[in-house]
Amino acid sequence: MNQVIDADTHVAESEHMWALLEKELHTRRPIMMQVPNDTVYGSSNAFWLIDGNIVPKPAGRGGNRLITPSASEQQSTRTDIPIASREMTAPGLRLKDMDKLHVDVQVVFPTLFLVYLTDDVELEVALCRAYNRFMSEACASDATRLKWVAVLPLRSIDESLKQMKWAKDHGAVGLFFRGLEKDLNLDDPYFFPVYKAAMDQDLAICVHTGAGSPVMSSLFNVDRHSVFCHGRLLPLIAFRNLVANRIPELFPKLRFGFIEASAGWVPFLLHALRRQFRGRWSELSSAELFQKYRFYVACEADEDVAYLSHYIGEDNLIIGSDYGHNDPSEEGDLVGTIKAREDIAPHLAEKILSDNPQRFYNL
Repeated sequence: MNQVIDADTHVAESEHMWALLEKELHTRRPIMMQVPNDTVYGSSNAFWLIDGNIVPKPAGRGGNRLITPSASEQQSTRTDIPIASREMTAPGLRLKDMDKLHVDVQVVFPTLFLVYLTDDVELEVALCRAYNRFMSEACASDATRLKWVAVLPLRSIDESLKQMKWAKDHGAVGLFFRGLEKDLNLDDPYFFPVYKAAMDQDLAICVHTGAGSPVMSSLFNVDRHSVFCHGRLLPLIAFRNLVANRIPELFPKLRFGFIEASAGWVPFLLHALRRQFRGRWSELSSAELFQKYRFYVACEADEDVAYLSHYIGEDNLIIGSDYGHNDPSEEGDLVGTIKAREDIAPHLAEKILSDNPQRFYNL
C-alpha cells in the first residue's frame, strides 16, 4: 500500500497557541477557566473565556463538549493520548503514535473552531491568525507527515484572503468551513472570492461537522440532543445547497470535502434532489456527480463502504480517525479496522486510505 493518510485528526487548542496573539489584542486572548466538578458541567469543568462567553459550553442549550481545554477533569485524566500530543506542543509524540497506528500522514483540523466563537471581526481575525501560525510551526517539525487545515476569519473576506495566502505559503492543505457560517449558507455569493482564491491556490474546501450557526445551536440542548442537529447535520445542508445551486460549476477545479459527518446520508440526499429536479439532472443517479463536482466524502470505518461506493464512487471516498478526540467518531486503529473488513476489496481500501486523500489534499 502507498502512504496511509489519516484525512481527519484534531488538535486541542492550548494557552501556547493564544500566546501568539498580537500584542494589541493580548488582553482579549482566550483565558482558561476552571470550576469544581460538582456543578452542572460535571467533569467537563474547564472552558475558554472568549469575548465574554465560555467556550465550549458543556451543558444546556447551545452547548458543545470539546477536548479543549485539556485542563478539564475529563480530559486531564485521559490515558489514551498524551496532552502534549493532543495539543501538538510535542509533535514528536504524535509522530510516535502515528508509527504505532501505521499512519504515514495526518491532516490536522481545529477543535475549538468547531464552535462559532465571536461576532467581533477584529478578535476573530486575531484568533485565526494565532491558530494558523501555531499550526504552521507545529507541523513544520515534520512537514512531510504533519499537514494542517487553515482557519479563516470568514466575517472578513479581505482578511480571509490574506490569511489563505499566508497559510498556503506555510504548508496548509485545506480551508476549514462549517456547513453554515453564522447566518450564511455555503452557496452564498459572499464566499465566492474565497472559493476563487482557493481554486487558484489549489486548496481544498473542507466542510467539517461543527456548530457554525449560533441561532441553530440555541435550539438544542446538548444534554438531551447531543450535537447531532446543530453540528453533525450542517455538512449535509451545505452539500444539498452547493449541489442544488450548481456552485462547483462556477469553480471548475475546486475540490470540496465533507468531513466527519459519515457518508450514509448520501443516498438519501441524492434521492431528495432527484425528486426535486424530477429527472432533469442525470448525474444525480450515479457517482458521476462526485467526479464532476470534485466532491469527496469521509466515511466511517463501520459503515457499509462497498454499498456507499456505488453512490459516491470509489475515487471520492476518504476516511479519518478523529485522532485526538474521544467521542463516538474516534477510530483508534483505523488502518487495522479497514484492512480487516472482508467486505472492502483491497483496491478500494487502498483508495480510501491513500490514493483519494492524496488527491483531495494535493499531497
